[in-house]
Formats: sequence, structure tokens, C-alpha cells
Amino acid sequence: MNQLRWQSQPFPPDGASAAEGIRNQLGRPELDLLTVLVREAAQNSWDARSGDAASVDFEVSTWLVGAAHMHSWRDAFLAGAPAGEAFPLRHRLQPNQKPLRVLQVSDRGTGGLGGPTRADTVSAGARDFITFIRNVGEPRDKELGGGTYGFGKGIFYLLARQGSILVYTRCRNDAGRLESRLIGCTLWKSYVGVDAVDRQTRRYTGRHWWGDVTDDGVVEPLFDEDADSLAARLGLRVFDGDETGTTIVVIDPIIDDLRPAELGDYIAETMVWHLWPKMLAGQDGTPAMRFHVRSDGVDHPVPDPREFRPVNVFVDAYEAMNAAEGLTLSCQNPRRELGRFAVRKRIMPPVERRRAATVVDIEDSLHHVCLMRPAELVVKYHKGPKPPSENFGYAGVFRALDTMDEIYAKAEPPTHDEWHSKMLERPESTFVNTTFVRIGEQLNALFELDTGAGGSASDFSLGAASTAFASLLPGGWGTGGATVATTPNRIRTPSTSDHAPAPGEPGAEASKQPTRRGRSHARVQLVDTPALSTIDGNVVLIQRFKLTPVASAKVSAVLDVGLPGSAREKDPPAHASMPRVAFWRAPDDSRLHGDKVEITGGEDEWALVVFPAADTVTDISIVAEMIGGEG
Repeated sequence: MNQLRWQSQPFPPDGASAAEGIRNQLGRPELDLLTVLVREAAQNSWDARSGDAASVDFEVSTWLVGAAHMHSWRDAFLAGAPAGEAFPLRHRLQPNQKPLRVLQVSDRGTGGLGGPTRADTVSAGARDFITFIRNVGEPRDKELGGGTYGFGKGIFYLLARQGSILVYTRCRNDAGRLESRLIGCTLWKSYVGVDAVDRQTRRYTGRHWWGDVTDDGVVEPLFDEDADSLAARLGLRVFDGDETGTTIVVIDPIIDDLRPAELGDYIAETMVWHLWPKMLAGQDGTPAMRFHVRSDGVDHPVPDPREFRPVNVFVDAYEAMNAAEGLTLSCQNPRRELGRFAVRKRIMPPVERRRAATVVDIEDSLHHVCLMRPAELVVKYHKGPKPPSENFGYAGVFRALDTMDEIYAKAEPPTHDEWHSKMLERPESTFVNTTFVRIGEQLNALFELDTGAGGSASDFSLGAASTAFASLLPGGWGTGGATVATTPNRIRTPSTSDHAPAPGEPGAEASKQPTRRGRSHARVQLVDTPALSTIDGNVVLIQRFKLTPVASAKVSAVLDVGLPGSAREKDPPAHASMPRVAFWRAPDDSRLHGDKVEITGGEDEWALVVFPAADTVTDISIVAEMIGGEG
């Protein structure tokens, strides 16, 4: 080991890339920096997976550097640090500054950053170290990998407030021996400065490396015991046994106004939205990747995508895509199969407004298709037409075929979050354009949005397709009912055989009388129309009601189904499920279970909670019968 310090890169006579140019290659991502970091880092880890590992472990953690470790940070990273605005990390590490926060991204089960450590070394093997640390714009070297030209690594520097990161990796060298490596990197701004050795004024690119400066002025990483020892003193977890992988530490990350607990939850939910395909168990029962989040010593569990609304609908569509019901979308001229597609629609209340969902432009309603390449990393949630009813949502998945991967990869910007046909020449641009046309055709057919002559989506009900019997039956005793159309292109109303004539019609006067004569009767009065909601993670219909008079009665739920426009029936249509009672909610919020329960009437409000039948009309009727008398 020679001398541990920072070394700044001067412009050579024949030129080099300035730091600003490298930082700008990411452009201005539409996603926030933390989201881009999670996406890009996970993509790098997936591309670096080891063939020996059953699964890749991926973790994001953040903490404040404590007093026990801070002196090691200062001792190591103030050595040889340039002065002034050209290197702001120097000022940040001073003792009079606030506590230093770091954000660590690590993986295990990957090959680590192996290969040569110098960019001019010729090697037929891995070049991961020089690709990540030294060079910019190297083409991807893994078939069907998620990355393309390596610009995504710039997000680590963009997220670091002073443009500085620390890279700690373990790999197998050319001899097959395990080797640890530790190096510091800064990407900030080009500047004019004075060389610390010969005192000559020079122009510098704004790129700096920290490590073992050799006699020829090249910064090499620390190796093996030196690397592991310093990593431990800095507070990093060292590699155990024969582990391989990479840990990247973002120094002083830009995390906006998020408190540690909020930061942990946000990162965990961001992982679900952008990496859920890697969380699903494969044929051997093991997920492709396992994800962990830790913030200031507290674990933040990453939600299960099968249970996390509304990502669970995308999971359903993904599984349908992989099954026989999935479709292969094609371009006809020139003829080419593009990818696999499936979509799922659901009755659902509005999407809960949470930061991670808002970032992907999913706010109130779900009407999106998840785009992905064969690597099965989310590219984007592509917006489709809104459903005709606010109570419906849908989620689709499109995955490009292996044979098309290179075309879609070339259509992506450095952040891999869009497919731009304008980046391609024909016929490749035609394939990308046709992809969105074919997806649009499938989505329009989903709700018959393209209705032909004289019809449009505006013809459909935009509210809850529901009608309360109580409003139709003045004076009707003993029953109350509601109808909810769970397919939005029709409004289901009760048939005339279901209720009494309207005022002015023959028999209307008789309809005002109780259905059975007698002093003991019960009347169900519906309160408003049925409302969609979620309870215990399930979509439900809630029908509020009151019961008069103040007496005990048995109330029964009668649930029927049918297809839009059909007569109501107790037997479900083919392939349809039956609605069922979830529970009855008492005025004190307690729950009663069963299709028939005993309650006490009065001014207090009750509610019937029902699991609706998807893709059918769900009819809700409530029948009351006095206890000990006629109903």
C-alpha cells in the first residue's frame, strides 16, 4: 500500500469528459432521485447475479454516522481532499457540521465488481469494476440484461449532495480467489486548480478518486484485509465467508423532507411498485430477489405484492399473461410478434394517495399497463383510458419477447423509464408505435369504449351504478333493496315485479299499505346508495340502513346476481361468482355474522357489508321480520 488520499483527474492534452457532462447524461428524470436509485441499483444487481446463488439479496439502508465511526471517516476522506468549492465533501466532513447521514445500497448473491482495476488493461473476462468506477457509456455485456450503456450509475452521484460515494465490493479475481476492494469516487464539477505536488495550475475534469495512489499517479482500491478493516471502521457490514457482492454508500444523500421512518416506508413501497416481478416465487418456490429496507436501525418490511393494493391486480394480470389466457400482440406490417399481454379489471374504491404511487402517476384510479422487457423489471406504468365508472379499475402487463428485447432497450432513455419510438429508425420505431396501438385496442375492448356510431364513453354512468328501492317504494313495508351494477356500461334497476306501482299508477294506493296487515311490522329504510370501500384489505359494498319501529326483528340479506341488462337471478351466470355477506355492522361498530341476524330498530344506523360478485350485477335486498309478530 502506497498512500491513501484523493487524486483529482486533470484534463489530458487530447481531452476527456467533464463531470458535468457525465452527470447530465441522465437528463432530468420524471421520477424522483430516490426512485431512480432503487430502480437502477436493483437493475445493476440483477444483471450482476451469480449463477451459484438461488436468489439475489438487495438491501437499502440509511443511518447517521455515530461518534464511534466519524473519526475514521474524517481520517480517511480528508486526506488529500482538494480545497474550496471544487470539492464540497471536504467542508461537509468538518467537525463543526451536523451529523453525517449515509445511504447504503448493497447486494449479495451477485458476482461483485470484478475484472481489471485499470481501464487500459486488456482482459477477455469480466470488466465490471472499470465499467462502474472508471469508464462511462460501456455497452451492456449480459444478454437480456436490464441495463444498456451504464449511464444509470450516475444516479448515485446525483443523489449524493457533494457528489461523493464509497464502493466496497467482493469478487473472484482472475485466479479464482476471493478479493475485497474498497474505493471512493466523486463526480462534481470541472475547475481550474493548483496541483498539490508540482504547484502548477491545471484544468481538472471534476472527477476524483480516493484510494491507494500508486507511483504512476493511478488510484487503486484497497484490497482484501485493508479493505475489510477500513469498511468495518466506517460502520459497514463486511463480507462473511465466501459471500460476494457490492455495497455502495451514498454520502450525505438528498432525501428532501422525509423523516427516517417516512424514508424507510417510502423506499419499501417504491420497491414494490418498481420491482414486484422479482418478488414473486419461481417454480422452486424462491423469489428471484429478496428485498430489505432499514432506516436508523429499524426494519421496514417490504410489502407482499400479492397483498399490496393495487399492485396485487398487476400480479394477477402477470400470472394471466404467463397462462394460456395471455395474448401475443403482433405488428402486421412488417410482420413481427411483439410481446405477451394480459389485463385484469376489478371493482375497486379509489386508490389510496401515497407518495410512491403518486410518483408513478397512479393517484385516484387504476387504469394502467405495466411495461417490461424480458428482464422483468418495470419500465413504466403506461396510462390507458379511464374506465366508464369510477368504481372500476384495471391493470395490465405487457412483456416484450426475447427476440424484441434489443429494440425496446434502444428505445429507452438512460433512466430506463419509457419507450420512445423517436429514438429509433424504421421499422424498429414502427414496432414500438404498434405496441401502444395494440395495447390501446385491448383496453378499449375491455369496457367497449369504442362503441361505434353514435356512442362514446360519456354515455356511461360515471358514478356508482346503484338505485335504492326505498326511494322507489314510498310506503313499502318490510323490505329494502339496492342494485349495484358491477359492470359499468349498464345501470341495473329492479324489474316491475320487484316493487309496487309508482304513484298515479293502478294499484298505487294499495302499495302504500303494509305488505301484511297487523300492528307488528318492521320497515327497512335505506340510507343513501351502496358504497364501495375496502375492509381488511377486501373490496366490499356497504349498504347503510335503519329499522323501525324500536323493537327486535330478524333481518335477512338476499343477494342476487345477473349480467348487465338481464333479469335478476339467484343462480350466477356461467363463470360468475356469487356475492356473499361479509358481516352486519352495528351502530357501535361491532360485527354480527350470518345471512340473518337479530337487531333492534330505532334511529341508530346499521350497515350490511357484502363481498360483491365481480363482472356481474349484484342485487342487495334487506328483509325484516318482527320477532313475535307479523312482518
